[in-house]
Amino acid sequence: MLDYIWLVPALPLFGAALLLLFGKRIGEPIAGWIATALMFGSFVVSIFMFAALRGLPSGEHAHTVKLFDWFASGGFKVSMGFLADPLSVTWILFVTGIATLIHLYSIGYMHGDARFSRFFAYLNLFVASMLILVLGSNFLVTFLGWEGVGLCSYLLISFWFERNSAAVAGKKAFVTTRVGDLGFMIAMFLLFASLGTLDYAAVGEKIGGLSGGTITAIALLLFLGAIGKSAQIPLHFWLPDAMEGPTPVSALIHAATMVTAGIFIVARAHPIFEASQAAQDVVMWVGAITALLAATVALVQTDIKRVLAYSTVSQLGYMFLALGVGAYTAAIGLVVAHAFFKAALFLGSGSVIHGLDENQDIRTMGRLRKYMPLTGFGFIVAWLAIAGLPPFAGFWAKDEVLAKAFFHGDYAVWLIGLVAAILTAFYMTRETFLVWFGNERFAAVSAETDVDGDAAHAEAPSDSHAESHEAGMISTESPTVAYGTPPAPARLTHAPHEAPATMTIPVLILAVLAAIDGLIILPFKGFEYLTQFLEPVFETVKPIEAPSFAAGFALTTLAVVVAVTGVLIGRGMYREGLENPSDDPLDRRLGGMGRLFGNAYYFDAVLARSVDGPIRRFAEWIANTVDQGIIDGAVNGVASGVASISSGVRRMQGGVVRQYALVVFAGAAALLIFALVRS
Repeated sequence: MLDYIWLVPALPLFGAALLLLFGKRIGEPIAGWIATALMFGSFVVSIFMFAALRGLPSGEHAHTVKLFDWFASGGFKVSMGFLADPLSVTWILFVTGIATLIHLYSIGYMHGDARFSRFFAYLNLFVASMLILVLGSNFLVTFLGWEGVGLCSYLLISFWFERNSAAVAGKKAFVTTRVGDLGFMIAMFLLFASLGTLDYAAVGEKIGGLSGGTITAIALLLFLGAIGKSAQIPLHFWLPDAMEGPTPVSALIHAATMVTAGIFIVARAHPIFEASQAAQDVVMWVGAITALLAATVALVQTDIKRVLAYSTVSQLGYMFLALGVGAYTAAIGLVVAHAFFKAALFLGSGSVIHGLDENQDIRTMGRLRKYMPLTGFGFIVAWLAIAGLPPFAGFWAKDEVLAKAFFHGDYAVWLIGLVAAILTAFYMTRETFLVWFGNERFAAVSAETDVDGDAAHAEAPSDSHAESHEAGMISTESPTVAYGTPPAPARLTHAPHEAPATMTIPVLILAVLAAIDGLIILPFKGFEYLTQFLEPVFETVKPIEAPSFAAGFALTTLAVVVAVTGVLIGRGMYREGLENPSDDPLDRRLGGMGRLFGNAYYFDAVLARSVDGPIRRFAEWIANTVDQGIIDGAVNGVASGVASISSGVRRMQGGVVRQYALVVFAGAAALLIFALVRS
């Protein structure tokens, strides 16, 4: 059965090819249903692969499928092959499952878009690339998928390229992640030069024979690739701007595909990182610092999707923190839990934008539960999960990460994670209450609707989202709300309304999964299903255990207290909403720190000025002085010298017989004189 694992990426890859070639003829909504059906087929095949893997004989936990020899050079040979083991199967299960729901959601969300079929082609290709990435049996096959997700992220983030901000965001993501990709490539070169192989199994067996410096260099270069894809400091700044793409793209990037690639590669290459304590420390500290700083930035964001974007950066920091302390299964448990609740949050926010005439400013929302009860329910469940409240999945996953850090002896990192946890609970409570509770801060001005919207709510409202994207006519202005921008009055052409079933059903399913996913990561003996399933992959890693039940219970209690505290503070500040959308009580309390957080520590601004200032001048000096003056000058100088020599030689070959006779006579006379002198 596992020999057919190639079907998992092949089905969405076929869908991408079909829709790119014939999408216009197929049209809406059939193109969306074809892409969704193929994605669901990939999910079904993944379930069969999971069952087949569980059915392997005792002691066997991996199966490699060689499709063909990719290329051979001397003694170096690379095969196009897929590896089915607990790590890759875990990834394909949640990637295909969540991607299916996002595809279904997109059928309603992208209704009326002029490039409907192309969107689903890109979406299928995006997921297929991610599946190739996680199933690759060697670094080069993984790198093929790695570059595929980079390309697709560019195509999807800038999908509405008529809007300049979307086009710029796509280029920003593409260029930034290329920096990390360079590190990945150099790491592969070092592996090949040192070990003569890129196969994961062979690398794991041979890595111990390398020097400590070489191992650390390879690990850090791989980690550079990871922080590029997973948006960690200092390559984090592309992810918030990626919100310029359609909301389903945001959900897919944040929950199931691109940003989890960095976590995957560190987990897959764990023998390399385990052999270098210095590299593990770097992973741990980068993760911890990112988790804290991104959480502070999320505190003051006013764009509904931008809050979630910085939240993702912070949560990914937790995952790297866990990887750095050697708690690989805890990191993967958080990856899975995060995939469920973050997908629900993003899709829920997309439904809010859909129902509010493309408004994304949470300051001008409020009490939307009345109008969107189903979406509100799903969003609220996902909020409780990410806030870390029991018994939701986020509590068990995040608690496990912090507990592993504490029992590993990294107390400073544990404390940073604890502070980030209370900030997470606070900023997610702030967003939830400003959107779904409190007072209404919008006005529906349809002639058929009063301010409460009761009359229009009973009727089928117009599809504002479809109208705004009809024939590709998209505003050239970015809907993203920058910090410090006064809120524009939200004047809706209709009352807020619930999204269609194709959009609400995925949100509700993801909310249920976010509520019950904790059952597979319970930290109790006999109930650690995910840990037991992944154990063969990390069997050489020393487990981190609590010294006693009392110690573990104390940390769990502290985690609950921290989460509840953050929620209560947020509820106390925002349960009544905002009297004035321009007057956020948090801004008054933070003062100058609010501006620092709201501008993301000015990292992006400083980088932009550096690129446009000294870096641009340095590039111009390279172009003008080094390239044109030295390199081109040398090439042109050689050409000029050859031209001068040939010009002189050409004058000697003038075709005049008298000149030739004179030269012959002079030569003969010279030879005669030479002979007389010698004699």
